Amino acid sequence: MHWVWFILAGAVVGALGRLFHRGRDPMGWLMTIGIGVVSLIVAAAISSGWLAFIIGVIVAVILVALVGRFRRDSVVPGRA
Repeated sequence: MHWVWFILAGAVVGALGRLFHRGRDPMGWLMTIGIGVVSLIVAAAISSGWLAFIIGVIVAVILVALVGRFRRDSVVPGRA
């Protein structure tokens, strides 16, 4: 049951990361959850409690920017 809450919290953190990142983010909801979970793992290694949640959102914004940059570069213009 712990993993279910961790995935739900990761979805919230990933969604907040996409919300706070300006611009278009070419990723789906699975990538958003993955970014949120990874950012929560990094934040849990640094801190705990609400501070870890805030750090997780900050890390998620950075990861969304990085993934958006690499995904945007790999898409060929004019192709679906």
